Amino acid sequence: MQQSSQAANAWRVLFLLFLANLFNFFDRTIPAIINEPLRLEWDLSDFQLGLIGTAFTLVYAIAGLPLGRMADTGSRRKIMGWGLTAWSGLTAVNGLAWNFWSFLLVRMGVGIGEASYAPAANSLIGDLFPAHKRSRAMGIFMLGLPFGLLLAFFTIGWMVQLFDSWRAPFFIAAVPGLILAVFIFMIKEPGRGAAEAVRVSQEPVRNPIRKVLAIRTFWWLVLAGLAFNFATYACNAFMVPMLMRYFAVPLVDASLATGVIVGVTGLFGLTLGGWVADRIHARFERGRLLFATASMLVATLCTGYALFAGQIAVGLFIAVFSIGWLFAYNFYTCVYTAIQDVVEPRLRATAMALFFAGLYLLGGGLGTVVVGLLSDHFAQAAMIAAGASQMSEPFRAVGLHDAMYLIPATLLLTMIFLFCASRTFANDAKRMTAGMAQGAE
Repeated sequence: MQQSSQAANAWRVLFLLFLANLFNFFDRTIPAIINEPLRLEWDLSDFQLGLIGTAFTLVYAIAGLPLGRMADTGSRRKIMGWGLTAWSGLTAVNGLAWNFWSFLLVRMGVGIGEASYAPAANSLIGDLFPAHKRSRAMGIFMLGLPFGLLLAFFTIGWMVQLFDSWRAPFFIAAVPGLILAVFIFMIKEPGRGAAEAVRVSQEPVRNPIRKVLAIRTFWWLVLAGLAFNFATYACNAFMVPMLMRYFAVPLVDASLATGVIVGVTGLFGLTLGGWVADRIHARFERGRLLFATASMLVATLCTGYALFAGQIAVGLFIAVFSIGWLFAYNFYTCVYTAIQDVVEPRLRATAMALFFAGLYLLGGGLGTVVVGLLSDHFAQAAMIAAGASQMSEPFRAVGLHDAMYLIPATLLLTMIFLFCASRTFANDAKRMTAGMAQGAE
């Protein structure tokens, strides 16, 4: 048995991975902030706005499967570097779109580029840090999510206002990503399983997808991720329009408020959550997943209250919803790490690609389009109930607000699936360790 160790360049590489993750979420968030200008310029429905997010996530999920397998067998730095180059360049092209369909097609291209990143980066973190430090490392890596959202929601509205165009943010966002890609290509990768306490075989795995899908805990985590991503994508895509319509908040202020809800909360949730998760894991084998389960309960109650309370003060809505989202962020540090605890190093990028396929095909992919469809339906119902003959903004406001009730509902489902995963985790973690020991003999 070898001693588990941390790579000498672990923290330097983690910082680069964090920055790339930041730009990943910054670039994919831009359409959510410019939804209203797009809708008004091209006369779009909420279903069409939701379709923009769905097309992106479907392509992201499908492309992630072969790219994840490539990350298990090839150079992770090259896959991440070329992916970053592709999605940054196509983000700039998005600013040249002339109608809805051209915009949609370019977003699908961005999705392919971004699909290269997460499986390779998660696999690399597993080889950079030993098990007892992975929640903290994963928490720092995932800080790219709230920082990216925060930067996007705090700056995009201002850019649109400054340049009097929704196109400007796409051009500006491409530059730092293209520069960072150069540094990603220069990363020195550790060997597969370098941070494990058990020596890991370097031989290729036969039937890799079948082996991953044989892990019961993995199935429960996929279901949890599916429900969770439904909620997060619905929130990220429609929070700004909902605040603008239902609470009459201007674009810049609505963007800043959403930055607080989904960005500022993550800065605390991921740093403190990762530390707490590691402490609990050191004392209880399935502590991480039980901690995530309890966090989802708080998230469900807070987001549910904020929405079901109706026309409350906008400040109270933001405060209560933010508390819920703060606890929701514990999903990332607990679940992503739990996958690495039950999947051997040679299969981790494949496992993450499968995990993300479930998240985005049926979670993120459905979240935006289903909420968009329900928003249009509830708006129509509100118009008919009022005896009106023409659609107006107040009806659209009620429709979108009521459609977002799906957010606490899917967070509740996430909680249930995480609890089920905690019941199978211990056996699957032991089986993974035993399997690695046998493979290394």
